[in-house]
Amino acid sequence: MLKTRLIPCLDVADGRVVKGVNFVGLRDAGDPVEAARAYDAAGADEICFLDIHATHENRGTMFDMVRRTAEQCFVPLTVGGGVRTKDDVRALLLAGADKVSFNSAAVANPDVIAEAADQFGSQCIVCAIDAKTVSPGKWEIFTHGGRKGTGIDAVDFAKLVASKGAGEILLTSMDRDGTKSGFNLPLTKAISDAVNVPVIASGGVGNLDHLVEGVTKGGASAVLAASIFHFGEYTVGEAKEHMIANGIPMRLT
Repeated sequence: MLKTRLIPCLDVADGRVVKGVNFVGLRDAGDPVEAARAYDAAGADEICFLDIHATHENRGTMFDMVRRTAEQCFVPLTVGGGVRTKDDVRALLLAGADKVSFNSAAVANPDVIAEAADQFGSQCIVCAIDAKTVSPGKWEIFTHGGRKGTGIDAVDFAKLVASKGAGEILLTSMDRDGTKSGFNLPLTKAISDAVNVPVIASGGVGNLDHLVEGVTKGGASAVLAASIFHFGEYTVGEAKEHMIANGIPMRLT
């Protein structure tokens, strides 16, 4: 049976790890490379870097950070934020990323997923979806760090990008991000049921039971968390032991 992955997420702004609530009110959580190294040592299955203020000005910093992290960490590294073209994918893979995540660019032009997947393989192409509840059982995609509504249905879009070649979907509930109230389970389940690629549940983890629910009730293949790890509430090891105790197969180092 495939093991569930536990993924600490490092939101990066101006070269530092930050964490907010509903995408705003950011507070500093340390140096990205040091944090990644610590999570690698703690047994994380993957690490996700998201450059949340990605612009041309700080793009160079991100490449350097990816390179330095890849030199020191041995778990797979997913990098996203400001990825627009297959050339951006190539540059990040060469810098040491294992997977590259599209977000706003894929909403603007879903064919960019197909172009990147055709060139580099679906296994290293992730599509990040930031979704907000608009009515019961309906979720809309937002872009530009959650600031811009699109009118696009999240479930329909997930099916589209999977058909274009995305190997994985990183699904963030904007309503739950940083609230510690648990994943948006109806959203997670709707997307997981709609696509045949792995779905990473993101947004809202406040305790270890939430991680379990993301898998058992949301159907996610992987669970992502930030604040509970960054600020020392739980360790990666404690999270994995709790998930195993609840019948979820996990990799223990």
